[in-house]
Amino acid sequence: MNVQATTRSAMRHVAVKGHDGPRYEEIITPQALDFIRSLHRTFSDRRHGLLDDRFRRDVTQSGLDFLPETEPIRDDPAWQVADAAPGLVDRRVEITGPVDAKMTINALNSGAAVWMADFEDATSPTWASIVEGQLNLKDAINGSLRHVGRNGKVYELNSTRLTDLATIVVRPRGWHLLERHIQIDAEPVPAALVDFGLFLFHNAERLIAAGRGPYFYLPKLESHLEARLWNDIFNYAQAYLDIPRGTIRATVLIETLPAAFEMEEILWELREHAAGLNAGRWDYIFSVIKNFGTDPDFVVPDRADVTMTVPFMRAYTELLVKTCHKRGAHAIGGMAALIPSKDESQNAIALAKVKADKEREAGAGYDGSWVAHPGLIPTCRTAFDAVLGDRPHQKDRQRDDVEVSAVDLLAVSKTPGSVTLEGVQTNVSVLVRYLDAWLDGTGAAGIDGLMEDAATAEISRCQLWQWIHHSTPADNQRPI
Repeated sequence: MNVQATTRSAMRHVAVKGHDGPRYEEIITPQALDFIRSLHRTFSDRRHGLLDDRFRRDVTQSGLDFLPETEPIRDDPAWQVADAAPGLVDRRVEITGPVDAKMTINALNSGAAVWMADFEDATSPTWASIVEGQLNLKDAINGSLRHVGRNGKVYELNSTRLTDLATIVVRPRGWHLLERHIQIDAEPVPAALVDFGLFLFHNAERLIAAGRGPYFYLPKLESHLEARLWNDIFNYAQAYLDIPRGTIRATVLIETLPAAFEMEEILWELREHAAGLNAGRWDYIFSVIKNFGTDPDFVVPDRADVTMTVPFMRAYTELLVKTCHKRGAHAIGGMAALIPSKDESQNAIALAKVKADKEREAGAGYDGSWVAHPGLIPTCRTAFDAVLGDRPHQKDRQRDDVEVSAVDLLAVSKTPGSVTLEGVQTNVSVLVRYLDAWLDGTGAAGIDGLMEDAATAEISRCQLWQWIHHSTPADNQRPI
């Protein structure tokens, strides 16, 4: 697309390769590109170095353990993260989803405390999805977003006051991804900087004026040094845009195995901007296989068997609660991906499972949890209301009873369950159908009664690879 330059610096060494579309010029402005260019030139080399560190790490040789060099941070009882920001005090129900117009309106109207506006796993990263998603967020924050469905149904926000709607928390894409439609100095820009930069540039001032702020979910971090990079970006961006330091807040998804060993350090690096940690199931299991997939002791059974209560998952999720509450941060639980059915008997069975899962999380000390569909909000809220009552969270529950070692976090071989032909077929079926939707521009797809995203594709793909690699017998018979 062509961007009309209003400043000479904005367009120097910047190329926008994406197509033009209605109102795209409101997002891809010279001033916004200048901001992204500044972020890219200041921080991309550090990103490259941290990604190189990921590729050089061979945990099958060195193992994983808590870092001895950061032990003073873990042992210091005094430090705490910043107090919760406006709109992030009570987070007992969070809804997640892509940033298309219909989802944006439904999520903000849903009654959830928070909406995670997802440019990552729930978005197929076409140029249209990225730019139009930013437009939808800008319009929603301005109070003007409106959508007319194919059937003529009109979707509008229940209020123009942001404080009456779910708090927006944007999830940018991970550090490993590039946005090839924007090039600076002939290099594609890190996708995370595009998603973060465009949202912050266009909306920070209005969010702050409305009694909210620019809030983010940070995905796929693998070390506290990657969190340090984000923290430095936050400080740089706040100075660039002349907004108070600490206004940006970030919740980090602990969805990689290495990050589970550095949770306190991640909070410490982000402490002025930290809002909490979140436990992500499928990506975490994928990361286990990614790191130890060639080791026969780490063969993971059918993913349906790998619940949050199996030993290695329980160790990680309980350590997350203990870590967050020790440091004054929110602990946010995992996803309920069910799509409610019109069949009442089926629905009752499925909702009972969601209820049990959310009651388990609330009972374990979590301060809130995720749902993928508005129909699950009452079930999730009821589970947390029963534990929290009128309190906005339970950060005073310290979980001193939890003791987790490196051995506990790596106890994959203790996972009950087996590899079955049905599990193989499910992974193939879901993977192929999801990729079909993703290639067609849909990042969140309803499959077999569940809302699936890219994390499902990752766990399905890597499990199939692992089973083939180890000639794992399905149903204890023929090797896969």
